[in-house]
Amino acid sequence: DNAAVMAAIERKPGVRYSVLVPNMKGLEPALASRPDEILVFTAASEAFTQKNINCSIAESLERFAPVIEGAHAAGVKVRAALSCALGCPYEGDISADQVEAVVKPLSALGVDAIDIADTIGVGTPRKVQAAMARALKHFPLAEVSGHFHDTYGQALTNIYASLELGVHSFHASVAGLGGCPYAKGATGNV
Repeated sequence: DNAAVMAAIERKPGVRYSVLVPNMKGLEPALASRPDEILVFTAASEAFTQKNINCSIAESLERFAPVIEGAHAAGVKVRAALSCALGCPYEGDISADQVEAVVKPLSALGVDAIDIADTIGVGTPRKVQAAMARALKHFPLAEVSGHFHDTYGQALTNIYASLELGVHSFHASVAGLGGCPYAKGATGNV
């Protein structure tokens, strides 16, 4: 649980400490752990959102509104992760229109930063650039990052495609650890 982890770690200067907060119930203990930011998460796919957080995209956005407000009232930055921004294990291909349909209301809710996530590792450079371009319409360049799983060995290529647009922040993992319980066969992050 985030409170136990945050209490047990020795914080290092220059590291941003984030806590996942799915709803209001999770906000209070998260804020008590003094994170630098909280992370809310939804998806560009209705089916994945249902499987991952047991609600629709619209319902996830409704849940986030008071969380975002509460975090900002406490002086804490809010980042949103947009899972399955390039493909979904249940719906297949995800269009840039679907990405923007979620990114835009997240921005309107006051989210400070956005992660464009290739949760199942099916992204290609052109799809990545299309999704990133939609995110960049609603968030400043410094607040857009990439989260690329390396299922088909495309993560580094997709990072390069993002760099071509100026996106320069990416999630990574040690030794490719990670994956997702709702995305069978997906490997870890780059």
